[in-house]
Amino acid sequence: MKSPFNIDPSATSAFNLRGDFEAVDVSDKLAGPVKAVVIGGGTGAPVSIRTLLSIGAETSAVVAMADDGGSTGILREKADVTPPGDIRKCITAFADDPLDPLVRAFKYRLRIADDHALGNLILAALEDACGSFPDAISICEAMVGAQGHVYPSTLDHVTLSALTRDGRRLDGQAVACHSRTALERVSLRGQEGQVRPYAPALRAIEEADLIVLGPGSLFTSIIPNLLVPGIADAIRRSKGSTLFVCSLADVQGETWGLTAAEHVSSLLEHGMEGLLDYVLVHTAQPLDRPKTQDTVGVCAHDALGQADEASAALGDAVRPVRVTYHDIQAIRSVGPVVVARDLADPEHPTWHAPAALRGAFLQVLGLVQSRRAL
Repeated sequence: MKSPFNIDPSATSAFNLRGDFEAVDVSDKLAGPVKAVVIGGGTGAPVSIRTLLSIGAETSAVVAMADDGGSTGILREKADVTPPGDIRKCITAFADDPLDPLVRAFKYRLRIADDHALGNLILAALEDACGSFPDAISICEAMVGAQGHVYPSTLDHVTLSALTRDGRRLDGQAVACHSRTALERVSLRGQEGQVRPYAPALRAIEEADLIVLGPGSLFTSIIPNLLVPGIADAIRRSKGSTLFVCSLADVQGETWGLTAAEHVSSLLEHGMEGLLDYVLVHTAQPLDRPKTQDTVGVCAHDALGQADEASAALGDAVRPVRVTYHDIQAIRSVGPVVVARDLADPEHPTWHAPAALRGAFLQVLGLVQSRRAL
């Protein structure tokens, strides 16, 4: 007989349980304390959260509220609750001990109850009992011994709409993320006509030394935060530096076939123009400058060939984000510093390797602090 309980099967959950995220002493690599905020959703934000905690950064998270799939979608439809799923994933990422039985139970999905995540049910019940979603979050943070705070980008009930690159309109986050073609633009609409930012989320952004976007689903986890009025303005007011962590691969469809440069362009078109300082991309091999004009086509062909080989190795449902020398130059031309490193976990090519990601974050923080010292 199958167990009625199942630990959340997402790659993020398995990733969070790895011991590679144990705290390390990096005081010799940083000039002082770091206050960081991660902006994203429940798929990729926990990766950055655990990485930042491992280097001793005071960390918080601002999380998108457009999720309407799976357990969260059922709860939104039947109970009209604030979407709990991505919040729950980030709360557990902040847990002091990811292996604690209570933290593990928080991630359990219940086959006997429509495959709901227990943490989602707890958040929904506490929201009703407290009359406040932020209070429900605070109680759950205390339950798991959270080392930081999770803030919804908005408390308004919102729906995501998307326009695909072949001209179709898709309504709902769950539908949009599984688009058969890449998305062009997304927008938010409120249940009651307006979307208001959550003030503590704005403060967390304004006070951060480092604002990390991603990794995660570009159009359905990261950008929905930027569409909340006031979020981009808070980034602009902040004295902190911004870092976009580009995903390693597309496992859904919303960014199917988009290059790293096209990921950055989409961010700029959705409120981040002039606000992006650093971009972190994965490349397994150095991307050297073409020696002559005649070799440009060869260089591009080789890069595409490597990407196609990686696609074949990962399977038809997964496509790596392509990064070429020309992508890096295109990103640099609009302002950001590009940090290109081998970031993939050898055993799980769609996951960031914890040690590699930590090293990249430390490199960016070193650049940030050296710039401020000038």
